[in-house]
Amino acid sequence: MGKNKIKKLTEVTIGDMVSEGKCISRIDEKVYFIEGVVPGDVVDIIISKDKKSFAEAYPVHFHKYSDLRSPAFCEHFGTCGGCKWQDLSYEKQLEFKQKQVSDALERIGKIKIGEMLPILASNKTQFYRNKLEFTFSNKRWIKKEELSLGKITERNALGFHIPRMFDKVLDINNCYLQPEPSNSIRNWLRAYALEHKLSFFDIEGRKGFLRMITIRTSFSTGEVMLILQVADDLPVETEALLVALKAEFPEVTSLYWVLNQKGNDTFHDLELNLYHGKAYIEEIMEGLRFRIGPKSFYQTNSEQAYELYKVTRDFAGISETDVVYDLYTGTGTIANFVAKQAKKVVGIEYVEPAIVDAKINSEINGIGNTSFYAGDMKDVLNQEFLEKEGLPSVIITDPPRAGMHPDVVQTLIKILAPKIVYVSCNPATQARDIQLLSPYYDVVKVMPVDMFPHTHHVENVALLTLK
Repeated sequence: MGKNKIKKLTEVTIGDMVSEGKCISRIDEKVYFIEGVVPGDVVDIIISKDKKSFAEAYPVHFHKYSDLRSPAFCEHFGTCGGCKWQDLSYEKQLEFKQKQVSDALERIGKIKIGEMLPILASNKTQFYRNKLEFTFSNKRWIKKEELSLGKITERNALGFHIPRMFDKVLDINNCYLQPEPSNSIRNWLRAYALEHKLSFFDIEGRKGFLRMITIRTSFSTGEVMLILQVADDLPVETEALLVALKAEFPEVTSLYWVLNQKGNDTFHDLELNLYHGKAYIEEIMEGLRFRIGPKSFYQTNSEQAYELYKVTRDFAGISETDVVYDLYTGTGTIANFVAKQAKKVVGIEYVEPAIVDAKINSEINGIGNTSFYAGDMKDVLNQEFLEKEGLPSVIITDPPRAGMHPDVVQTLIKILAPKIVYVSCNPATQARDIQLLSPYYDVVKVMPVDMFPHTHHVENVALLTLK
């Protein structure tokens, strides 16, 4: 394919679903990985990456929709990139996710599994998220129908970035991911900004007043946190907006604002200003209270996180004599959740503010048998550390999507704990790591857990025991 030449294939019949929500089609003995389709679709595709043995592509026209599809319930489906599997029945989604885990571990990874348990479905398939971020933009995504009419009256938007077009934002009317008051807050803020002629952020020019909002909600306590990002230092306008927000939404228990004039939207390295309410919200799980600050990590699906942690605890089979290491502990949610079963739990995490949260979570719950350390896992887990904390009889590891660093895997091989419970949000990297451990460990059982309905993402818990 020439450097600037677009390669298009027509009337391609889509084959099986594979990893990361993509499907495959074989054309002239070449494998094409195609996103945004389901088995049975017939589409025209554009090649985005062309290699000798495979290619990647995306659809530009549908000739026939698969019989597996069902009507989507959201008006933004197909443009917003958030819920790409929304037009598949939930049963079919679960089937594909189970297959994704099985393929990664057994077919591709060649890992022998003692027992493959059925995927644990989410009780909620709508309004299950506890956190969403919405972007203010002066470059609203313009729909084809609007272009054909030739009259574009409003170019500001508050919503989600369009896939592959980060400078364009889709204006969201109603989102089915987060419960109220999420939709009400977003729509009120848009109306207020337009009425008061407040400028929306220009991502290319890095100018404009309103930049982003983050809404966090607690499913167990009903508390709500709102974080407003502004890019211009306008004290009068900021104060007026915060006063109006507080009056309109008294259910917001933590109201923050932050001045962000950086090149990106992250605020973890910025000082946040608490305008109203508590500095945190809380989730309750089996009587344990977990504080969630504006910079804290917490599993995005609170109710399904509880199910995931129960599976993890059941797989670990912890007794009162066990020393448990919780790797990539984050804010210590799993560590504190299993602490009452263990002799002691040691949590390790790279992000230092998360370790501060983990210690607070132990303290407010009266948990005295945990200890937490911040640092690079491969550096922290040295011989001196093992002698100080004691050799673990159970290791729980919950790494990011990239999986465990090879040095961490080698450290686990040196430790040779009787049990490892591996929690993963990426079955492909989990399979890679388990392969490295396989000369020393058997995979007794695995259970996929669906944390994100209407997406291809799937968590998986695997129990490994020493041979």
